[in-house]
Amino acid sequence: MAEPIEFKQVGEGNLRAQVYQQIRQTIQRGELAPGQKLVDVDIAAQLGISRMPVRDALMQLVHEGYLVGTTRGFTLPTLTATDVADIFEVRRLLEPRAAAHAARTLDADGLKTLAAALQAAEAAATAGDAARFFQANSAFRNCWLGAVENDRLSQTIARFADHVLVVRLKTLSHQPTQAVIVAGMRAIYEAFVKRDAVAAYDRMTHFIQSAEERFMKLSQPQQLNHEAVPQQAKS
Repeated sequence: MAEPIEFKQVGEGNLRAQVYQQIRQTIQRGELAPGQKLVDVDIAAQLGISRMPVRDALMQLVHEGYLVGTTRGFTLPTLTATDVADIFEVRRLLEPRAAAHAARTLDADGLKTLAAALQAAEAAATAGDAARFFQANSAFRNCWLGAVENDRLSQTIARFADHVLVVRLKTLSHQPTQAVIVAGMRAIYEAFVKRDAVAAYDRMTHFIQSAEERFMKLSQPQQLNHEAVPQQAKS
């Protein structure tokens, strides 16, 4: 049985937005297990607030594709192989262009953050620590994506990437694949250091293609077709 999810008390201000952020981060960290339900009245009682802000936050997450509604609460969506392929197609169309933007806009602090995340990923891969590897990979991705000045582009990419967090669970937890991912991260990082937008575009394209191929190789078709998949570990 999945561990109960504990939410932090919300402060003053927009309650719906605060609840939304907490639930979305819970999903991104892989803390919501397949089949586990989020119930608005239970969350509201835990937070000591009314049901409506929680309900509104959950419905927004449904609208954005993070959750699906059921008769007894909200849970992760079931992804088919076609769903995953479609999401990867969107990522291939958007992320290389965003990486090219980031190559021109990343500042010195951003490059330092990328270098630290890359080093952490290498250390985690050596130690076989999937959780640390996931965190380092996320830090790397969030850093360069945060440098993209087109907010609509970066937000769209983040949303679609989150929809295939199952890819991260399967690929980032697979130790032989971690070396491939680290090599891809390093290649992208080197393009950023050189501020080479063309190289960043090409290397991100290759990186996403490799992630999809690895995921499809590691996944059994019936797992995608019949199981709600855990939302955890992103290229």
